[in-house]
Amino acid sequence: MALQEVRPRWLDRSAEKSCEKRKFEGARVSDLNISNFIWNIADDVLRDVYVRGKYRDVILPMTVIRRLDAVLEPTKDAVLAMKAQLDKAGVANQHAALCQASGEAFYNTSQFRLRDLTSRARRQQLKSDFEAYLDGFSPNVQEVLDKFKFRNQIPTLVEADALGFLIEKFLDPSVNLSPKPVLHQDGSVRLPGLDNHSMGTIFEELIRRFNEENNEEAGEHFTPRDVVELMAYLIFMPIADEIQSGTYLVYDGACGTGGMLTVAEETLIKLATDHGKEVSVHLYGQEVNPETFAISKADLILKGEGAEAENMKYGSTLSSDAFPSSEFDFMLSNPPYGKSWKSDLDRLGGKKDIADPRFVIVHDGDPEYSLITRSSDGQMVFLANMLSKMKKATKVGSRIAEVHNGSSLFTGDAGSGESNVRRWVIENDWLEAIIALPLNIFYNTGIATYIWVLSNRKAESRKGKVQLIDATAWFKPLRKNLGKKNCILGPDDIKRICDSFLNSEESEQSKIFPNAAFGYWKMTVERPLRLKVELSASAQRRFAKTCAEAAEEPLIGVVEAVAERLGEGPHLDFNRFLEEAEAVAGKRGVRMTAKRQKLLMAGLCIKDPGAEPVIKKVSKIKPGADAESDALYGNYHLTVGGEPAIIEFEPDTELRDTEQVPFLENGGIEAFFRREVLPHAADAWIDPSKTVIGYEISFTRHFYKPQPLRTLQEIEADIRALEQETEGLLEDVLTGGR
Repeated sequence: MALQEVRPRWLDRSAEKSCEKRKFEGARVSDLNISNFIWNIADDVLRDVYVRGKYRDVILPMTVIRRLDAVLEPTKDAVLAMKAQLDKAGVANQHAALCQASGEAFYNTSQFRLRDLTSRARRQQLKSDFEAYLDGFSPNVQEVLDKFKFRNQIPTLVEADALGFLIEKFLDPSVNLSPKPVLHQDGSVRLPGLDNHSMGTIFEELIRRFNEENNEEAGEHFTPRDVVELMAYLIFMPIADEIQSGTYLVYDGACGTGGMLTVAEETLIKLATDHGKEVSVHLYGQEVNPETFAISKADLILKGEGAEAENMKYGSTLSSDAFPSSEFDFMLSNPPYGKSWKSDLDRLGGKKDIADPRFVIVHDGDPEYSLITRSSDGQMVFLANMLSKMKKATKVGSRIAEVHNGSSLFTGDAGSGESNVRRWVIENDWLEAIIALPLNIFYNTGIATYIWVLSNRKAESRKGKVQLIDATAWFKPLRKNLGKKNCILGPDDIKRICDSFLNSEESEQSKIFPNAAFGYWKMTVERPLRLKVELSASAQRRFAKTCAEAAEEPLIGVVEAVAERLGEGPHLDFNRFLEEAEAVAGKRGVRMTAKRQKLLMAGLCIKDPGAEPVIKKVSKIKPGADAESDALYGNYHLTVGGEPAIIEFEPDTELRDTEQVPFLENGGIEAFFRREVLPHAADAWIDPSKTVIGYEISFTRHFYKPQPLRTLQEIEADIRALEQETEGLLEDVLTGGR
């Protein structure tokens, strides 16, 4: 299905705002200017009270409070009247009635509006009244205030005599922070309302600026809206025709301020409406940062979705999953990347003892298949969390879009947690596509970023395949950087990406591969240990000292006797030496244990590539065994004592090597080994017990375009041009320009 008219609504809103500016005299300033307005409040009121990095502790909660207050102002009297009536009647559970009186999912039962507090002249009276005003909010708002820890700031603001000025600034009549418009007396719009989507943009812009002041990571909180729009289209558009009227659950395990969830809800509802369907969308999110959690919850409360707000949970998704038994239809996320999750890992029991079924699963016959990544980067663990919440019994199943940096594509050796996650995803055929985004598309980093698109209900045409899309060149430059963000995905860029994804066709920027193209065997190549034995007098003295230290004095006499029979050497066949030593030891009643054999190796032997390989094991040849095939795996058909036998040699750990053999290698491991290893090391063999499966995805390999070398004529022309430019310069230097 081709994408028709993909135009992000945030761009439409920008156009609408321009129209509103022209249409209404004194119309409200743009979102960016509102961000500047709020930032300037901080600079004007808090400059001598807080360091800049601490402005956020006051400004973010005050912005939320003013927004809540503006919504409640028109129904304040009705709420107070209802409160008095309920108290008089002795009603204990008043929440529903007070919400009905306020017309919102929250209320404030204090005697004050925020603007009532500007007339307080005495500091202590203002402090008392402001605290009473905060205490009057409904319990769902109290959780928001508690997470901001805003009450802790009140004594500082009062002591600096800044609280009154702060409130007054936020009540500026030229700015409307309410989602509802401010009207003229004739009913025309004086200041348009600030919808939740725009308010989210303002919050995230403020957070970005606050984080820059603290040199913190803005990207932990904020995914640019153009990227969020793209992600929403990628998970919804492929199944647009399959959406039925009903209820859908949307989840973000690193929800920040809730921006992804809001955009996903809007996109799904619009898509369903366009297809003549009615859907109910329920949002679920978890956030570990208390500030951003508070903002996301306040956002839903303001939308009138009080019940939905209870689905926003505070805490760590990794170590304290708020939805352990839930499954979701759609999931979007931008988890932190390059950030340690060691504290979460420790709370889960540590890497060895973790038993969380999200991260230790059954796969390919392994009952303890580990998805646990290195503790320095937890982004793939967030992906594993999402995959554990996929719906398995519905027609559409679950669809996921998650942002990652480049390390998720290739970091981690075969058998590591990162590689195991990739293997689990690809072998279950859940990965639909990975889209490489333009550089500098995020606010806090210019590194390469990618959107992973996954589904457990792939279309028939996608089964067994993965699409890679290089969208790094599809962007519009910004006139002014926002942090490190210097470009944006315009509507035609988003359409181009979505069309490439939906059409699922090969092009210069779109490549389609079988799942097996990303898998490989990591095989271990062994070579035999070759030892020569020194039985000289000096070697025997050193060995005697070693035996005395190890309390193995009986070996001294054994070695002396062997030296008399064989001579001082050097002897290039350790196996013959060991036979002699065992024979002498047997006659002397000395048991030749593995420890004593190791002592002989360590005390008398040195490695020599010209020596015979050290034999590890001798066994019988099984019927039907193939000598050539067995030799590849270190089982050599040789004659021992006149009898055919299987000989296994002791491996030399210093010569041990590994090779990556692609799944698509013609002839597999054995053909690769014969072609790439044996011609260079004829005595090598494969240790099959150490062969491990790994997966990695290399964008560079598939999309790299080598630059042609310049011709000799071009190089010569450049050199001659430089000669002409520098002609006479050396003379000027030496003569001082005379």
